[in-house]
Amino acid sequence: MAKAEVAKGSETSVSRPTDFFSAMRDEMDRVFDQFERGFPRWPSAWRRGGGGAAPMSPELDVRENADAITIEAELPGVDEKDISVTVANGMLTIKGEKKQEKEERNENYYLAERSYGTFQRSLRLPESIDDSKVEAKFAKGVLKITAAKRPEAVKAERRIEIKKA
Repeated sequence: MAKAEVAKGSETSVSRPTDFFSAMRDEMDRVFDQFERGFPRWPSAWRRGGGGAAPMSPELDVRENADAITIEAELPGVDEKDISVTVANGMLTIKGEKKQEKEERNENYYLAERSYGTFQRSLRLPESIDDSKVEAKFAKGVLKITAAKRPEAVKAERRIEIKKA
């Protein structure tokens, strides 16, 4: 179980598992650390059966290019009408509610289950983003938000030539 570590004396150490079991142990440690903080990951929080007992938070993929920032959130089982995206004072907020109903009728039984839960996720947008040019699209359970940069922020970057010493 060899691990590569950062030089002694640094405040943080970075380790890279070199075998399957170390990687699995590291992943389990990460899951239990997250559980202890009290914020279960999306969508596993839905598996407990709703009621909103614990906060639910969709995971986000955030990418940036020269013109915009793109944010994607997977929202399985959530209807578009139950999602709200807002921008206020540079803060982007995604809110929603998942509603699930199940009904089975058979000769010997009748089963009706209803579960629900709300979620909210906020993140601060950089000052380079134009709040008036934020768009959201929802398709196949994925919310995609594109936040365009201000023209002056796009032009502000310039490439620096690297010269030989």
